[in-house]
Amino acid sequence: MPKPWRKTWVFIASCYFYMVFKPVYLLILFAIIGIDFIAGKKIEQSILHKKKWLIVSISANLGILFFFKYFNFISENINALFATFHSSAQLPLLEIILPIGLSFHTFQAMSYTFEVYRGKQKAEHHLLDYSIYVLYFPQLVAGPIERPQNLLPQIKNNISFNGNFAAQGLLLMSIGLFKKVVIADRLALFVDPVFNDLPHANGLSVLIASVFFAFEIYCDFSGYSAIAIGVSKIMGIDLMQNFNSPYLSSSFSMFWSRWHISLSSWFKEYLYKPLGGNRKGELMRYRNIFIVFILSGFWHGAKWNFMIWGALHGILLLLENVFKKHFSLSISPSFKILFVFCATTFAWIFFRANTLEDAALAIKHLGSISFENSLPKVFNEIEFSFCFLLIALLIRSEKKEWSKHIVKPIFQMLIATMLFALAYLFGEFNLKQFIYFQF
Repeated sequence: MPKPWRKTWVFIASCYFYMVFKPVYLLILFAIIGIDFIAGKKIEQSILHKKKWLIVSISANLGILFFFKYFNFISENINALFATFHSSAQLPLLEIILPIGLSFHTFQAMSYTFEVYRGKQKAEHHLLDYSIYVLYFPQLVAGPIERPQNLLPQIKNNISFNGNFAAQGLLLMSIGLFKKVVIADRLALFVDPVFNDLPHANGLSVLIASVFFAFEIYCDFSGYSAIAIGVSKIMGIDLMQNFNSPYLSSSFSMFWSRWHISLSSWFKEYLYKPLGGNRKGELMRYRNIFIVFILSGFWHGAKWNFMIWGALHGILLLLENVFKKHFSLSISPSFKILFVFCATTFAWIFFRANTLEDAALAIKHLGSISFENSLPKVFNEIEFSFCFLLIALLIRSEKKEWSKHIVKPIFQMLIATMLFALAYLFGEFNLKQFIYFQF
């Protein structure tokens, strides 16, 4: 396409991509884009009222997020409280569908006004460029959550095709697709029946399903990120890395510097540091860490399960900090990696369980584990062995980081072709959406 048309085409493609889910929800994005675009210019131009415009922008973004994602959750809990006191008062519940990827594009839009307010980003004066920044389809519904300093200049510098970038992009897309349809969706065939029927499960099946889910959610989410980054690279735009072998982490702080990097860095920059970070003593630092993880859990979903999942990670980080400060233990790196994996896998139970009662039941099953337990009929022996083989290959490839050593475009294209073929042959194409689309 001629250069002047390229950005318009990306904008149209992004609108269409989002409208496939529910067309009317595109109006929500347009409203947010309009408010933040005006707010950014007003913040830059104003000295006395810049904070007011920041509040307008934050209120609009969080207001829409609250309405769609948390209104029913809060109403249900208030209604439960009323019932406890035998009150007949009831708040209404709304029959609404959560807009896809709402939390992701809300946080990306908010990072723009934060950066303009701080003076680290100039206000955007071209509505099309800013619209593409919020709507950019590869990472619109599940990240990575980009900063304006990275994405806006690339959009403004005219999107252009580069053969080497295209080869890199296709390789990343093939890796992401393989992770999603071959590993994640295959593991889901074992995970879902166990977690959806916990009363009839046993300790061994819950243990295996929990371990499988740890790898399912990783391959599902990191697979989407790889596809998003790859698609973007084909168009000549670099998105930030979102995962870096998190299950090879030897500490919980390392895990959170490698898992969902764009969200972790967002919370660190816009919540942890404004709360005081580590500048006001140890107790305040611990408080700030715990607040961040509670809100991180709440960001993931309007359920107590997610809050407890976030709280568990906050507690693990706090305990790690306390032990590092007061104890010096000589522990092998392999044991540390195994311990971090086991603890994060335990926390994933709250993330995956449908209700708090289900999570409690799963943990109860784990407490009565016996290797004499039989596996559910859904655990086909051949498929079961194949899952373990795929997990072993995944861990091996993460350790070696083989994809980073393939730099020649011809080899990148050959391996991408092979992985696409393997995904076609061994993939589970059961129309299972990406897990993080619901956030």
